Amino acid sequence: MNTPPASPFLLIFREPSDDVYRTLSAEERQRLLEQWNAWYDGLATQGKVQHGEPLEPGGRVVRQQRVTDGPFVEAKEAVGGYFLLTVADLEEATAIALRCPSLHLGMSVEVRPIAGACPSLGVQGRPLRQSAAAPA
Repeated sequence: MNTPPASPFLLIFREPSDDVYRTLSAEERQRLLEQWNAWYDGLATQGKVQHGEPLEPGGRVVRQQRVTDGPFVEAKEAVGGYFLLTVADLEEATAIALRCPSLHLGMSVEVRPIAGACPSLGVQGRPLRQSAAAPA
């Protein structure tokens, strides 16, 4: 039986605001961190997550020839981090996103397939790089 090749997906974690974590006790924050680490480590052991990182709240936004500070947490949602997955399909990536430990706190997880070409431009870009951990 042939297994379809694994595909890359990006999980983008959107936090509703910083305030939600401030309402948690130190013990609750520690427990949540442990849940995140266990979730990530389990996916890494299975070869499903290639890497992922939390993002600092500050940074810059570039539009045309303007650079501004931001993104700002005051916005409706702020991107708080990401995971790069290599999984069978969108359904598997979605099932993984549904296990996010912070969903109950209002976090949303955007599940996006990584394209081999720019869909907006309609032209072929560089070929997708295969991760060393991804099956050939």
